[in-house]
This record gives sequence, C-alpha cells and structure tokens, in this order.
Amino acid sequence: MKEKRHRRIVLASTSPRRQELIASLRIPFTVIPSEADETTPPGWSPDQIVESLALRKAEAVLPKLAADDEGSVIVGSDTIVVVDDHVLGKPKDQADAARMLSMLQGRSHLVYTGVACVDSLTGSHLVAHRKTIVKMKSLSEEMVWAYVQSGEPADKAGSYAIQGLGATIVDGIEGDYFNVVGLPLSLLADMLPELGMNVLIAD
Repeated sequence: MKEKRHRRIVLASTSPRRQELIASLRIPFTVIPSEADETTPPGWSPDQIVESLALRKAEAVLPKLAADDEGSVIVGSDTIVVVDDHVLGKPKDQADAARMLSMLQGRSHLVYTGVACVDSLTGSHLVAHRKTIVKMKSLSEEMVWAYVQSGEPADKAGSYAIQGLGATIVDGIEGDYFNVVGLPLSLLADMLPELGMNVLIAD
C-alpha cells in the first residue's frame, strides 16, 4: 500500500513558529486552535507533561473537524523548559519573564517538546517527545530587562525565542534545534508514516 501524501495535516496550534515549521514540510495543512486546558497535576515528570498536553491539544481538535474530513492527521505539540526540576512555561507578565531568565542565565537547561499525531478517521494516535540541552550566556540584570522589554519573551516557554532575538543570549545547544523552537520536525517526520503520511515520498 502506498503512503498517502495528499492527506492534510491539521495543526492544533496558533503558534506562528509551529506554522512556519509545518509549512516547511510541503504537506497541505490547516490550523485549528485546540483551546485545551493546559493544567497538569503536581509531580508529573517533564516528559509526562509535554506528551499529555500534546495529545490533549490534538484530541481537542478532533470534534472540530468538518463532517467531510477525508482523514487528516492532527498534530498537537507542547514545549516546556526545565531547570533545577522547575518547569517553566509561558511567563505571566514581564516580571515573571525576568524571573525565568534570571534562573536560566549563565547555565544549561533542558527543553522538552511533546508531539502527538491523531488519525481523524480511526482515532489512533502516536505520542513522543524530544529533549534538548540549551546553554544560556551570563546576563546582567540590565540585559535581562532589555530583552524582556523587547516583547519577545511574552508567549514563549522559558521566556526566550532561540529563533529570534533570543539567539543572542544562547551560547549553544546539544540536540535538536527545532525542538527548542517548538516542533521537532525530525521526530514528526518519523511519526507521520505510521499514520499513512510520508514527508518525502509522494504517491
């Protein structure tokens, strides 16, 4: 049986970064916000958090699909930053962003991204995650606030964007760069064929 490339991806995220990454796969896609609850119980491990939320986001989109859907693959994703066993999501405000960056500056931290793929016809799903080590430069308080006031940290896990101005405060990474951006494309490309969609091979 041939892989089906003509099926579309439904991205369960309004993140411009994830949309740009999905577009690079050259597979037709649409965006449907999940609007899923992103709270998790205390004590969950980082991989549990990102995998559970990625699947929750994808499954929340399933009932929103049109009745004539021909078999989309819904992709959900969730990213967190972890330092000293502290899980850092998106900052609440500028003060919270500055607090997070102060925790990360001059040190290494972990970025986890979970990816979930749900077949809209069968409901079957795959869930996995990637982990990347990021080393941030030492930053003065003035530098932290200058970056916060740029507005870039506002909706980013850990309060920085490695693909933007945040690249200037990162020393280096060990692992998948796109995982830090918010969607590990290599991992996604490994998952899609199991649901009948191949990134590189057309019908």
